[in-house]
Amino acid sequence: MGITDIFSKRNNDNQKSIFKYDEIPEPLRVQIGHIWEDAIGRYVNGVGYYRDHASNETWDYIHKTLCKEYGLYSLSEEQCYSIDHCYNFLNEEESVERVLDIIELTFRVIDTEVRKDQWNWANKGITQPPDEAIEELNKRFQEHGIGYQYLNGKIVRVDSEYIYREAVEPAVSLMLGEGFEGASEEFMNAHEHFKKGKDKEAIVEAGKAFESVMKSICSKMNIKLTGKETANPLIKILIKNELIPEYLENSLMGQPVLRNKHAHGQGEKSVPLPRYTVAYALHLCATNIVLLIEAYKTKK
Repeated sequence: MGITDIFSKRNNDNQKSIFKYDEIPEPLRVQIGHIWEDAIGRYVNGVGYYRDHASNETWDYIHKTLCKEYGLYSLSEEQCYSIDHCYNFLNEEESVERVLDIIELTFRVIDTEVRKDQWNWANKGITQPPDEAIEELNKRFQEHGIGYQYLNGKIVRVDSEYIYREAVEPAVSLMLGEGFEGASEEFMNAHEHFKKGKDKEAIVEAGKAFESVMKSICSKMNIKLTGKETANPLIKILIKNELIPEYLENSLMGQPVLRNKHAHGQGEKSVPLPRYTVAYALHLCATNIVLLIEAYKTKK
């Protein structure tokens, strides 16, 4: 069914200027529940054949997975089916982090398991394909001014919608499309750390992703390395091999400078990291990765 444009939402859009991270409003939770039903299917009650209904298995898996992670027997106190426990949890859980847990897990299942079982969608009662479900989720986050998006199996924090759309999303797409899976995993880990407030870890993982992309490009271009090169030498090697022009050297050096400045030992006193600095490190990493992989693609 998708999203319908109505006046109250357009008018409210003009009043929103920043993202919120500490709430998941009730209307958004209800909308996510509707997406679940359309993209995963309802739970079929009954015996015999219906006990093995495909969507039942999916909901049982989601419920059991979260229960095991939380050390619980059930996500809610009611005597009900797995799907009802999940809906109750989505609508009643006060912890934003836990609500994001179930959103992330359900959409990861939609993105992977449901996607692979396309031939059985009709039997599950699915009316919304995975790509449309994920797109709607991200638009719902955006229209409510909530600073999260689903990307490559994880919920990531978004501080700038423009940078997310123009750098972060393309960076992940390029890494996966061009065979940079290791760097992609490190990049997603950086966003996961950032979401959880582990700022130094986020900067370290972003630096690793940046280095991994450069090392992978060298390998794909048959450029010999000793295996001990860090970011600065790798940048110089890519310039020497004419992947990127020399005048971009200082721009690319910003990434290792951030990592060295904030992620290594800080002496006797703890030095707090401004969140905007960490966000900048992740955005810079995404921009640099897009630049490097696009340059590599022109050399292939």
